[in-house]
Amino acid sequence: MSDFIPCLGIVGSLTVIFGFLAFLRYIKYKETITLAEKGLNPPESRSNKPFLRWGIVVTALGLALTIGLYLVGFDSSSNYPLHLGPWMLGGFVPLFLGLGLVLLHYLTEKD
Repeated sequence: MSDFIPCLGIVGSLTVIFGFLAFLRYIKYKETITLAEKGLNPPESRSNKPFLRWGIVVTALGLALTIGLYLVGFDSSSNYPLHLGPWMLGGFVPLFLGLGLVLLHYLTEKD
């Protein structure tokens, strides 16, 4: 019973977040349908700026986590080369995801 409350809280939080995202998607859909009924063209797609912004943010977060988690390797067992153990995935995944977003921005950039 003591594990039920945290599980319910996590499921409730995820339901609220994904429900809000679904609501935003529905509003965007209704806006597009209304524009089409009036014979108007939907606005042009946005630029690639969000890729660069999110890429920089996620890369910085990943770099901070990588540096912080690297220090964990010195406190734990030294069985891993260069103290890079499985805990480093928590920093490497966002680091390389952010680098991928920055690369995507530059590869899809329009002249």
